[in-house]
Amino acid sequence: MGIHGDATIPPDRRFGEEGGRLSYGAYLRLPELLAQQLPQSEAPDELLFITIHQVYELWFKLLLHELEVARDAMFHGEIWQARHVFKRVHAVERVLIEQVEVLETMTPQDFLEFRAKLAPASGFQSVQFRELEFLSGLKDARYLGRLRDASDTELARLRRRLDEPSLWDAYLTALSLRGLPVSDDEIMGTLLAVARDRGSYDDLWQLAEDLMTHDETAAQWRTRHVQMVERQIGTKSGTGGSTGAPYLRGRTRLHYFPLLWELRAWL
Repeated sequence: MGIHGDATIPPDRRFGEEGGRLSYGAYLRLPELLAQQLPQSEAPDELLFITIHQVYELWFKLLLHELEVARDAMFHGEIWQARHVFKRVHAVERVLIEQVEVLETMTPQDFLEFRAKLAPASGFQSVQFRELEFLSGLKDARYLGRLRDASDTELARLRRRLDEPSLWDAYLTALSLRGLPVSDDEIMGTLLAVARDRGSYDDLWQLAEDLMTHDETAAQWRTRHVQMVERQIGTKSGTGGSTGAPYLRGRTRLHYFPLLWELRAWL
């Protein structure tokens, strides 16, 4: 047969209806995915609320994967690979911020129609979000005692994140692989050297900027989130028992990489 005949096309190169081995819905497991939105009330906006938060958890899953890749690349001195992955991380984090606007199309009155059904569930209980914080360097073992409804598997994941290296640990390794000192007493001098000698260390400087952008966009998401909460419930307590917006407002000032922020004052 000619080059356009089926006989010359390897089995793994057959796409679409010709191959017939895997459909779009089967690959994405759409029947299972679309069966996971189960409102607890008749309120019209509860589907929106569930969908947005499930999408957030999918993005969190992807971010954990990508940040692990970036961390491993830094440990191996593969600065180019880490920087490439951080571009994706930043793009996803910008989507997280923009998604808040979709949730804000729900009025406070609409939310109150089903809010009571949520208790004691709360975004505070998002294990993946805590994993992101731990992986980024904001580790707090006290959360393990506060997540009363977390499964043993989820608690094990959090303990692993507490014990494993953070993104900052990986960046320090990337610096050390270039012969730069990274002890507590020397690290600020090293950061200054990287900042002041862009000819020799521009890739390390740009990687530090990628870390800063990750830190900054996470802070922007926390700020945008607390504004949304204040718009929806004002100063009411959270469904999980927290103080609600005041608690979230206090977390907007947190930094993953405080030394990179402090560095600005030394330049």
